[in-house]
Amino acid sequence: VSRITDKPAGRKPIDTRLMSIDRYEALKKALQRIIDAGDQAYWVCPLVSESEVSDLAAAEDRYADLAALYGDRVGLLHGQMRPDDKARMMRAFQKGEISILVATTVIEVGVDVPAATTMIIEHAERFGLAQLHQLRGRVGRGDKPAHCILLYRGPLGEIAKARLNIMRKSQDGFELAEEDLRLR
Repeated sequence: VSRITDKPAGRKPIDTRLMSIDRYEALKKALQRIIDAGDQAYWVCPLVSESEVSDLAAAEDRYADLAALYGDRVGLLHGQMRPDDKARMMRAFQKGEISILVATTVIEVGVDVPAATTMIIEHAERFGLAQLHQLRGRVGRGDKPAHCILLYRGPLGEIAKARLNIMRKSQDGFELAEEDLRLR
């Protein structure tokens, strides 16, 4: 059995916080500080487009809302896009042409953008611990402090509250996996 107990070289701890969706307007305006500092942010939504059967945040709607405030500094990336469009959008984000990338979980793995310092996960209560841990791992790859905002819609059930609290407290993948198993 092999066990890797350390983060890859150069990875910084990620300040993880819980925030109610009630603070959405303030959070969206706070993105200006990220842009002004030359940093980048991911904003992850659980759905691509609005659904009649769910009130979860849709990436297309969130993109439209943020683009109304930040213009062409905002990009959109989701799995229903054509592969060449996805690649073009990801390249633009990697080059810093886009400051805020609104996406679905398509960015969960294989994405390395050191200037991305902030991860906002909307409806974090709907994601599993492994997925939240993978998403959070997209930031903290550069030399600046990194932040992860777990944006939730209350009221939270006991299990959802426990999952979000362990994400806030731990960055150890083994500890998160053990807690996930216990909660199941």
